[in-house]
Amino acid sequence: MLTSALLRAGARVHAIEPDRQLAARLRRACPAALVVEADALAAPWPDEPFRVVANLPFAQATEICRALLSEPMLPLTSADLVLQWDAALKRARLWPSTILGVLWGAWYDLSVVRRLAPSAFEPAPRVAAGVLRAVRRPRPLVPPGRAREYEAFLRLAYRSGSLPRSARALAAELGFDARCGPRDLDARSWARLWQETSASPRTVHRMTRRGRVR
Repeated sequence: MLTSALLRAGARVHAIEPDRQLAARLRRACPAALVVEADALAAPWPDEPFRVVANLPFAQATEICRALLSEPMLPLTSADLVLQWDAALKRARLWPSTILGVLWGAWYDLSVVRRLAPSAFEPAPRVAAGVLRAVRRPRPLVPPGRAREYEAFLRLAYRSGSLPRSARALAAELGFDARCGPRDLDARSWARLWQETSASPRTVHRMTRRGRVR
């Protein structure tokens, strides 16, 4: 349904479908689309500006979003992603913030633009879905080339459950309560805090290879 609608709108479509039979069916139904028979996590992304419109498998949604939105050097301009309703709200909400929502928010404006009832799908899932929209910011809050450093900075703070000591002295200047925790700050506040505190390059280097962001 998405592929045919995009083609009618005049888009040049690369459709990713991991199931061989469904991919063959899609080629027959939409011969104008380039059907890539692969898992979304294994398929190469375009090297030119592109948009994503996708109904993601709920079980893989976080991993696919991570592959798309955690890599700001990708020439992704926007993404409209159908996720489980609670997952869409979790990533777009301002408070309490999540580490992935804050990280992605450094380069993309995140919002939930639509709720989809189970009856909108065939077969109907047990839960409602939402459309998470990510639109690249004209001016990023953090330079894309420093994404790894910024991710490490966020990871350390969220795992410790407290803000860096240097942040408390800047609380009044940056407009937040010195007693607040990591989840009380949104993407803009975190970006400003990182810029002002300038985490030690050696500390960042040690943190970048530890574990995965949750």
